[in-house]
Amino acid sequence: MSHSPELHASLGDGLSSRQVTMISIAGIIGAGLFIGSASAIATAGPAILISYALTGFLVLLVMRMLGEMAVMQPDSGSFSTYASRALGPWAGFTIGWLYWWFWVLIIPVEAIAGANILHAALPAVPAWAYTLSIMTLLTITNLFNVKNFGEFEFWFSIIKVVAIIAFIVVGMVAVAGYWPLARISGISRLWDHGGFMPHGSGAVLSGVLITIFSFFGAEIVTIAAAESKNPGQQIRRSTNLVVYRIALFYLLSIFLVVSLVGWNDPQLKEQGSFQYALNVLNLPGADILVSTVVFIAVCSCMNSGLYTASRMFYSLAQRGDAPKAGIRVSAGGVPRVAVLCSTLAGFAGCLANYAFPGKVFDFLLSTTGAIALLVYLTIAVSQLIMRRRLEQSGQTPAFKMWLFPWLTLFTIGIILLVLGYMFISPDYRYETLMTGAVAVIMLMLSFYVTRKRTAQQASRSKMQPQRGTMPTTR
Repeated sequence: MSHSPELHASLGDGLSSRQVTMISIAGIIGAGLFIGSASAIATAGPAILISYALTGFLVLLVMRMLGEMAVMQPDSGSFSTYASRALGPWAGFTIGWLYWWFWVLIIPVEAIAGANILHAALPAVPAWAYTLSIMTLLTITNLFNVKNFGEFEFWFSIIKVVAIIAFIVVGMVAVAGYWPLARISGISRLWDHGGFMPHGSGAVLSGVLITIFSFFGAEIVTIAAAESKNPGQQIRRSTNLVVYRIALFYLLSIFLVVSLVGWNDPQLKEQGSFQYALNVLNLPGADILVSTVVFIAVCSCMNSGLYTASRMFYSLAQRGDAPKAGIRVSAGGVPRVAVLCSTLAGFAGCLANYAFPGKVFDFLLSTTGAIALLVYLTIAVSQLIMRRRLEQSGQTPAFKMWLFPWLTLFTIGIILLVLGYMFISPDYRYETLMTGAVAVIMLMLSFYVTRKRTAQQASRSKMQPQRGTMPTTR
């Protein structure tokens, strides 16, 4: 009997140590930092630094909790699998599909953003053609071997890291008063325009809701590490690096932005925070440099999104919560059906955006912010339950969450506080209700799937005769 190369049951270990390391270092650097940070700064003013610090601290705690579970049981389904074990199949089903939903919505967002950058540079080609080309190219790279994804992401990550470090060096020189191309020095802009917290403390929470979107993706490393050698070691190392990534890439870079330009300058939102800061410093070619880096960040985010969505689909299929075809893995260790299903959903998002601009797609996209918080909440609750079960059995994890259970409970409380603020805030109530509606639909589907599967299994058990006995006949 011949064996098809598509019948392998598990993923490979094609990601190298250097690839996983770079994915973990630059996984949270996306277009949200380069472009979205301008909107966050406009929302909270210089106090956005508090928002970034709070969000960064929250992500640090969540990653530590996720790291504890992932080191013990590396899995491509990551927190979805852990939710199934801690809370039941309904939880893994729901959060897994919500996470997949998040990334298949982000894929077209990033593809369209990248297409707009290319269209601005070469307007002769329509934007939709660029979108189609970007989607097709990155789909092909993800279809044939996981090493392709890893290699693309490795170089994308290096470019992003170098760009951020270069900006930090230039910004620090300017703040110190030694930048030769512009007379800018000091940090007085942090309080010159209405004080450090011009919109009050409520704006800090609003800033958290914006910045959480930029940080989301740090958990990808626990999914990618499952396809590498020594996944436990990779996860442990990556989790320990989170605090440095947050401090360097977000807090320091945003501190320099709000020190160099006024938070209420209208040009900040029009040009983007990093581009405008470099333009104020009269850096030659700033527009081209930032556009290039943003384009790379967009492609990186889309590449990671497609990879992550396909692995979550594969994990759901393994557990019987997605079509069984999703578990088919190629000889190169790639779940091709899962990749294609995620890509097709991304293409559908692009089509919806171009067919109904500003309507259907924005309606769907409004759910993503709260989904991120629900994912973090699920991780925290799952870790709380699994750790207590482990301790009751007399075992201790090799990689521990700090000050358990107090920091875990603190994290759960903070997430519930932010979700509660979303519910009562007129600006976010719509998003919260949308996410709630999606979650309820997923829960109903999960109960339906679980009950149907249980009924079918029970029916088969009754129909199969016991070993050693013969079925009776009349």
